[in-house]
Amino acid sequence: MIEFIIDNGDTLLAAASGVIAAASAIAALTPTPVDDGIVRLLRRVVEVLALNVGNARRGP
Repeated sequence: MIEFIIDNGDTLLAAASGVIAAASAIAALTPTPVDDGIVRLLRRVVEVLALNVGNARRGP
């Protein structure tokens, strides 16, 4: 599993960035708060996967 991540890190990073960019665009284009919550959830998942928790988190 780690070997797969190391070998395909750039592809995985590009995919995660693309998903977040698309979700952010959808949230910006639609007026409902539901999709904003979905984007917030996706961002939290990516932050946890990147180990951005606790003091490593960036402030608002």
